[in-house]
Amino acid sequence: MRVGILTVSDACAAGQRADASGALLEGWARDAGYAVERRGVIPDDRLTITRTLLEWADGDAVDAIVTTGGTGFGPRDVTPEATRPVLDRDAPGLADRIRRHGESSTPFAVLSRGLAGARGRVFVANLPGSPGGVKDGLAVLGPMLPHVVQLLQGERPDHTPPGEAPS
Repeated sequence: MRVGILTVSDACAAGQRADASGALLEGWARDAGYAVERRGVIPDDRLTITRTLLEWADGDAVDAIVTTGGTGFGPRDVTPEATRPVLDRDAPGLADRIRRHGESSTPFAVLSRGLAGARGRVFVANLPGSPGGVKDGLAVLGPMLPHVVQLLQGERPDHTPPGEAPS
């Protein structure tokens, strides 16, 4: 699987803070055997986010894009608004499940406004900007990502839930 990792953070883009969440995503992708084909750090700017997502999704270089940052209620948190026009189809149940899972770590997880969905054959998911939020998000997204990417590519994956034996 070919993955793009996009960190959305004014502070990281300006070199004022290390990109711990993006590094965590990159480590997860490499450990899973995925090729990290795109990696970027951009400011919390709606137009820049949308343009980057469109370029990556339409450029046939990635099968999945995972963003980190900009999903909260701060005045510069605009990742969901920038992602929404990029998606052809949304997956609100997956985004909701990521939030629900995060509640086991912090009650503030429900404040994340991240989206999940697809543009053409590319899956896109917004995760929070904190390393803890990324870990919680990957606990849900990680097992599902191969399945959803196979579906988007027109394959017929096994529909046995992760961790269960095929019937």
